[in-house]
Amino acid sequence: MGRKKSNTSKNKQQKKLSVKKNEILVLCDKLLRLCSDPEYSTQLWENYLEITAVLEKVKRLEEMKISTSKRSVAIEQFVKWLQDNKANYSGTSIAEFPGYELGLKAEKNLNANDLLLQIPGSIIFNCETAAPELVALQNDPLIQHMPQVALAIALLIERHKDNSKWKAYLNILPANYSTVLFMTTNDMIELKGSPTLEAALKHCRNIARQYSYFNQLFNNNSNQVSELLRDVFTYEEYCWAVSTVMTRQNIIPSRNGTQMIHALIPMWDMCNHEDGNITTDFNVNSDTCDCYAMRDFKTGDQIFINYGSRTNSDFFVHSGFVPVDNKDDGFKLRLGISKSDSLYHERTTLLEKLGFDSTTMTFLLKNSSEPISDQMLSFLRVFSMRKNDLDHWIQSDKIFDLKHRDCSLDTVVEDNVKKFLQMRLKLLIANYPTTLEEDLDLLSTTMPPIKKMILQLRISEKKILKRTLDYVAQWIKS
Repeated sequence: MGRKKSNTSKNKQQKKLSVKKNEILVLCDKLLRLCSDPEYSTQLWENYLEITAVLEKVKRLEEMKISTSKRSVAIEQFVKWLQDNKANYSGTSIAEFPGYELGLKAEKNLNANDLLLQIPGSIIFNCETAAPELVALQNDPLIQHMPQVALAIALLIERHKDNSKWKAYLNILPANYSTVLFMTTNDMIELKGSPTLEAALKHCRNIARQYSYFNQLFNNNSNQVSELLRDVFTYEEYCWAVSTVMTRQNIIPSRNGTQMIHALIPMWDMCNHEDGNITTDFNVNSDTCDCYAMRDFKTGDQIFINYGSRTNSDFFVHSGFVPVDNKDDGFKLRLGISKSDSLYHERTTLLEKLGFDSTTMTFLLKNSSEPISDQMLSFLRVFSMRKNDLDHWIQSDKIFDLKHRDCSLDTVVEDNVKKFLQMRLKLLIANYPTTLEEDLDLLSTTMPPIKKMILQLRISEKKILKRTLDYVAQWIKS
């Protein structure tokens, strides 16, 4: 009797799981439609809310739980793994730093250009060294054409394999991230007025689409990857894998040297970001990733590296942090020629002659004393010209003079450029619900880390807009 009762209980449990899985697949089908509907291209916020509502149902069905175990407990095993695999990290160690969680610490005084790390290619995580099972999906369009996606799936394969050689590395990775994928609707609302909101919403939409695509793929196929991930693949797991790749990836040469591939570099990826020279390279002769000190570090200092030239908006969306005083920061400003413009043909003809490949462009207002690029200035000049000006420059053999600041133009055109810019900048500043001064006051108050990061982003954007507005005001006076 007891055995029969046990089988009955097991059957009920399996039936319940089957029903739950079917519900998730139905929701994934709905997600795919929501994430692919072109009608939402101009209704991103409404689309995001609908996608989020569906994902909340998915999360409840998947019974998602975020791990809160400390990464620090995995350090000892990770360091032993590095030693066993002949990694060189002499003079450095992993330590906790306030505001950074884990980072790399100097165990001795280091001079600029001293060798910090030498990581063998054999333990650099990529689709050549890890997850050979991925060959089962080699013809899948997402795996073929999106290397970051392939690397994310490779991470999940190794995470759920028995006796993965990467276990020590996987265990030291963060359990969750501060990327936009882990933000709530209330967090996203704080981005109102910022051009970063659009990038964040599009990214969330793309990841929701990829999640639903792979969920259906794993449930409708019987290949090696599907068998391994079918019962463990969740939205939370995919967000973790994608965020791990986004925040830690680098580009290295493939084994045969014919292409550059995406990779995760253990120990090197423990370093946090700071402005400075890029001092990491891949040595093809020794098959190692070599990292050198970008400046002097004293014993006990946190060792930083430069992640590359990016705006605060890019760091926010893809890396989950906002640098302070980022010299490479900029405000992304979209400009375009309306098709209803009576001079649309003339403007587009001139833009094509100037080398612009579109009538809608995104320009960067730079974080510098000269915030407006020559390219942006030439676009604005075409945007502001009257018909006789357009006809003249279309025929001119000195057309590229338009890209120079000292180009001789009709005063009316130059005045129109200045007035348009001034009005546009004021509107962009007014789009934010709060002022720069209000945000600076808020910065001194206590708030959750994600709210503070969003606040820092808004402040950096508003400072660039204000500096550019002051620049235009002086330009008008001159």
